[in-house]
Amino acid sequence: MKKTAENICPTCGVHKLIGDICSGCGLPKDICSCAAIEKETAQKIKVTITKAKFRKLVTIVAGVDKNSIERVAKQLKQSLACGGTVKNDEIILQGDHGAKIKQLLAKVGYPEENISIIRK
Repeated sequence: MKKTAENICPTCGVHKLIGDICSGCGLPKDICSCAAIEKETAQKIKVTITKAKFRKLVTIVAGVDKNSIERVAKQLKQSLACGGTVKNDEIILQGDHGAKIKQLLAKVGYPEENISIIRK
């Protein structure tokens, strides 16, 4: 069975639905907890602020899970009103967002104690 918009869990956006049950956590789609479980057991997130081409500053977020990296990147770009991309399992955001990135990642659901910010 192919993943289509009809059979993907609308809450986590990753796992398939079997009837109305998410295949990831085994709960009904209305109370799916895959995203919360994923973020609680997440590895360390490393945020690096560095200079890129033409001495422009970029913020690089590494350590976000591959299943949700596109969704997190989209939320960060919208919240920070900046451009960005996903390359090599990293989110690359245009500009220096060191002041806000930790709060935004916490708002998305990642624990603040797992987020480290490095300036180069």
